[in-house]
Amino acid sequence: MADVQLRDVAKAFGDVPVLRDVNLHIADGEFVVFVGPSGCGKSTLLRMIAGLEDITSGELTIGGERVNDVPPAERGVAMVFQSYALYPHMTLYDNMAFGLKLADVPKAEIDVAVKTAAKTLHIEHLLDRKPKALSGGQRQRVAIGRAIVRKPKVFLFDEPLSNLDAALRVRMRYEFAKLHEELKTTMVYVTHDQVEAMTLANRIVVLSAGRVEQVGAPLELYEYPVNQFVAGFMGSPKMNFITGEIVEASAAAATVRLKSGALIRVEVDAAKAKPGDAVTLGVRPEHFVANASANTIESTVTFIESLGSTTHAYFAYPGVEDALTCDLAGRATLAVGDTLKIGIPADCCHLFDAQGAAFKRHFRMPVRRAA
Repeated sequence: MADVQLRDVAKAFGDVPVLRDVNLHIADGEFVVFVGPSGCGKSTLLRMIAGLEDITSGELTIGGERVNDVPPAERGVAMVFQSYALYPHMTLYDNMAFGLKLADVPKAEIDVAVKTAAKTLHIEHLLDRKPKALSGGQRQRVAIGRAIVRKPKVFLFDEPLSNLDAALRVRMRYEFAKLHEELKTTMVYVTHDQVEAMTLANRIVVLSAGRVEQVGAPLELYEYPVNQFVAGFMGSPKMNFITGEIVEASAAAATVRLKSGALIRVEVDAAKAKPGDAVTLGVRPEHFVANASANTIESTVTFIESLGSTTHAYFAYPGVEDALTCDLAGRATLAVGDTLKIGIPADCCHLFDAQGAAFKRHFRMPVRRAA
């Protein structure tokens, strides 16, 4: 196993910069997920670690060794791609053994490696089949098994679940988490799906337009985003953003006047703000409180999504581009056209300045104590 260190890493295609000033340390045995919208540079960054893309500037080390100019096959990494890339004329056994055969590994060692990997992935009963006889999830397991038999220092995964249906993606997330627990190998995983990132990662790296916006544990990014981009990207349904302006500001809290005229208290450190400053209020859908009496806004229901265990209600509101989303537990008895007074708990709010930077929240995540 090995750690991965990127120092001032940048990538450009000709005169077009793709990644800028990437500084990141991935610890030995850590599961790190790169997440961000399409085109943000996350797959390019993964391919640079793999050696499939050259580094324009900066330094990359794996296990303490500088590998900028080391060929991919000699870096001690194994990559699993979005497409399974299995040989259709070979059995699963031969697909998994192929790389070891090319490396002239003894036949007995190959047999042990393939069967051990197959057992870990619960596909040992499928080894004599060919890829066309497998489901998508089984094919993905074979692709992972082909990487496992190489015993790499670092596993690299490039959107490995994007070709699977929703139910199978949920199952495979569990399989990835269990695989990491068993192998305890450094894993770097790329996805545009923030749910995958939240459920799998020890730490998440959020990228946007070629820059690292924030690095941290999933709940840290969820509760303490450094800017409006991270706040909007992490969470499903996404955070609501309502434009307004500062009325009063202090180190303890800020009072914000929304475009509707409503006054909302937000418990953040707003000592550097002053009355009249343009700001954006951020509220997650699950933090709204129905039929509240204080710190409220009022709006009319425009659309209802009843999902059984929860109900998503949508509201038009001044200062909101699309609609506010409110997550109401259970089967809420709402209808389109209903007017609802919604409370916004002051300690659950987020506040962002005109440049999108977050004001520091006073909220503290609860600490789970041992029984």
